[in-house]
Amino acid sequence: MMALLKTIATLGLLLIAFPINLTIVFLSLIIRWIMTPFASRKVAKNPKKVLLTGAKMTKCLQLARCFYNAGHEVILVETDKYWLSGSRFSRAVKAFYTVPAPEKDQAGYCQGLLNIVQKENIDIFIPVSSPVASYYDSVAGDLLAEHCEIMHFKPNITKMLDDKFELCQQAQLLGLSAPQAFLITDPQQILDFDFKNNQGRKYLLKSIQYDSVSRLDMTKLPFEGMEDYIKNLPISKDKPWAMQEFITGKEYCTHSTVRKGKIRLHCCSESSPFQVNYEHIEKPEIYSWVETFVKELKLSGQISFDFIQSEDGTVYPIECNPRTHSAITMFYNHIGVADAYINDGKEGKKPITPLTNSKPTYWLYHEVWRLTGIRSFRDFQAWIKKITTGTDAIFQLNDPLPFLMNPHWQISILLMQNLRRFKNWVKIDFNIGKLVETGGD
Repeated sequence: MMALLKTIATLGLLLIAFPINLTIVFLSLIIRWIMTPFASRKVAKNPKKVLLTGAKMTKCLQLARCFYNAGHEVILVETDKYWLSGSRFSRAVKAFYTVPAPEKDQAGYCQGLLNIVQKENIDIFIPVSSPVASYYDSVAGDLLAEHCEIMHFKPNITKMLDDKFELCQQAQLLGLSAPQAFLITDPQQILDFDFKNNQGRKYLLKSIQYDSVSRLDMTKLPFEGMEDYIKNLPISKDKPWAMQEFITGKEYCTHSTVRKGKIRLHCCSESSPFQVNYEHIEKPEIYSWVETFVKELKLSGQISFDFIQSEDGTVYPIECNPRTHSAITMFYNHIGVADAYINDGKEGKKPITPLTNSKPTYWLYHEVWRLTGIRSFRDFQAWIKKITTGTDAIFQLNDPLPFLMNPHWQISILLMQNLRRFKNWVKIDFNIGKLVETGGD
């Protein structure tokens, strides 16, 4: 019953916001119509047909806009569940397709992508993968490689990068800093672990397989009475976890686009467990770590890291995501993004970073919800400053429809589907364009 009431209440709030959003988008469309005769779109010297997956996510929309503004054609793909993706209404999108979910029908997913590549004569395949799809996109890449360029890692590399235990092992082999980590395939391994003689370290448990709910659990081990907690975790040989040393310090997230072991695009932002605000910050020590890692492994694709920088300045990777990071939204006004993805770049050329005049990005509907957590006038002033000095990651004056369709079409239909099935959800992620659910994608 509580799940039902929560869904109805959320749909009611979205309905209240709809007229305001509709007015903003309608006025933007009028302004765009007036300005169209005076605007000119860049023509690429060698225009490409680009296939992007992950249409439900803002980061996919951002890349679509970057390629479109650079004079390329963009084809979007999503799984059947997300046929309602708001990004398909962007002016940057030439065509939109759906394919089966790869975790349910791997062969159908790969064949669907191949059919699109052949039909649209795609030049380059750039997966904007969900956590679940990263590996399947690597498998699909092997199938598509004879038809187009693949901007993604091989399956064995993707598995290694996505494995929180293997990542730490690989970093240490390269002589890079990394937290202490242990592979856990049985809860008893944790109960038998010698915490007392391990210099008082604390540890976090992380599912190696992506879990949208458990990934938010920051319970530190050991603690008194932890036996029941541990035995209730779904740990097995088929579903291994990593027990990773808890590092105290400042948390950062990065995105890097790399070609042949060379960083072509890079950004870094302060981070948090549920990150929906991005502002570029220069961290040379983090950049140096990433540069060494991708160079030694000769990587080509998109790679994102979560780092902790301890008080002594050492940076520790706590997680690697072999896929696009939402921090890419900080490049909303950078014309060089497409070139960074398509070309290797000249020797010695530095990677592009967000422009100095780019504003921090946020998602307005998340920020509106955060108003409920304000407890003082100082909090309210900080909130106002964030809104006025930043920019919404979805809204663009010359491409406003996704700003309307993401919450009032994409998210609203997902909520109605859950309402029809009496299905609960944990929270809404407007950035990723989905409902966070137990066992979800």
